[in-house]
Amino acid sequence: MLSQIPIDLAKVDKSQLDKEILRAAIIAELDAVSLYEQLAAMTEDKAIKEVLLDVAKEEKTHAGEFQALLLRIDKQYEQELDHGREEVEELLGER
Repeated sequence: MLSQIPIDLAKVDKSQLDKEILRAAIIAELDAVSLYEQLAAMTEDKAIKEVLLDVAKEEKTHAGEFQALLLRIDKQYEQELDHGREEVEELLGER
């Protein structure tokens, strides 16, 4: 994604706008996590690696915050996450 919202939010139905805003925010945070972790893997400088990984961890927290908000307003998403978790547990023999 790298600083580009994947959809035109101006074209989103107003009733869905907050959900799409939160999804875009989650995508941006996960994109940042991926970038920082990749950069950390590339450097041999311990200080740079440590800071990049720390910032990546903070971005994961931000993604979690946005997801918590999304789960409050999108009950179908919450149900499907639970369903996906159950499918994985079943597939891996954890149920």
